[in-house]
Amino acid sequence: MRKQLTTLLLAILIVSAFLAGCQPKGNTANTEPKESDAPKKAEKSDHPLANKKIALVMQQNLGTFSAQYIEGVKEQVEKFGGTVNVFTSEGDLAKMASNLDAAINQDFDGILIDHGTKEALNAGVKKAVEKGIPVIVFDAGVEVEGVPVLEQGDQKMAEMTLNKLGEDASGEANIVKIWVAGFAPMERRQVAYEAFLKDNPGIKEIAAFGAATANTALDTQAQMEAILKQYPKEGQITAVWAAWDEFAKGAVRAIEQAGRTDIKVYSIDMSDEDLQMIQKENSPWVASAAVDPKDIGRIQVRYLYQKINGENPPENIVLEPVFVDKDKLPDQLVTTNELSEYIEGWGASEQGYNDALKELEEQIK
Repeated sequence: MRKQLTTLLLAILIVSAFLAGCQPKGNTANTEPKESDAPKKAEKSDHPLANKKIALVMQQNLGTFSAQYIEGVKEQVEKFGGTVNVFTSEGDLAKMASNLDAAINQDFDGILIDHGTKEALNAGVKKAVEKGIPVIVFDAGVEVEGVPVLEQGDQKMAEMTLNKLGEDASGEANIVKIWVAGFAPMERRQVAYEAFLKDNPGIKEIAAFGAATANTALDTQAQMEAILKQYPKEGQITAVWAAWDEFAKGAVRAIEQAGRTDIKVYSIDMSDEDLQMIQKENSPWVASAAVDPKDIGRIQVRYLYQKINGENPPENIVLEPVFVDKDKLPDQLVTTNELSEYIEGWGASEQGYNDALKELEEQIK
């Protein structure tokens, strides 16, 4: 019996060895990654402009316009092989100055600034420049030599919308202005507004208000509701001119809830949420002038990378606005990504690109 068991065990060992020898060759070797299978990222990151850490310091991150602007910043930085850290300040300028100092102390390769005032930011921006950190500013009153400032062509946007308002009203209108002081783009828009009223004596401002808060659209809605109660009769208010899309949202909702079909809204800025409200049937929101918020972010990043690359872009960079007329939009809902099919000049701007940045983007793909 023991002899038979020994013979059986020996046969099992021989069969096992034979089967092992029949397995396909090279399986164990294939568990190690081949050089050709390795990610190409390391090879791409050899470019001197790749792998940069970028800080975005914002006065406030409010509404879909800001969300799409941030999206544009991140999209372009990622195409250049970098990363973005966003510092938001909830509208607090002291906190914004502190966030700027934090970005400087954390040794970012470049800093983007969104809104703010020279009083809050000039000292920090000078500190960044002295430390050799490139800075590009958007819609802020910063005045530091060698630091480019982007703006949206604010006076032109105001003129576009106000001229449309004047045409629609045949030069005779009672209007409500929603505007707030203390922001560089708002101040530029106000210049155009004052000139428009001077040149159009038949257009009268009957009320003006506005405040940038944590809930701007909601607060504007409440204030607009009070104005509508003050002027309850049809024809007492011809139009609302809103110098910011967050203001327009609140005004539109108040007008719709009050069932007022006699009032039109004209605004500045554009986002997906705005566009959806404009396209709504019988919406009082009939026109806006804007630069694609995603494009603003992309263009600002391109100029920052020019600075990182040792180039010297102009210190005043004006972005070309586009007029969005509700009558030019299709019956079906569209987003800002599709808006260029109906509104000439919208989106996909090449501004700020140069050969060095295109080469970088190609290598990172």
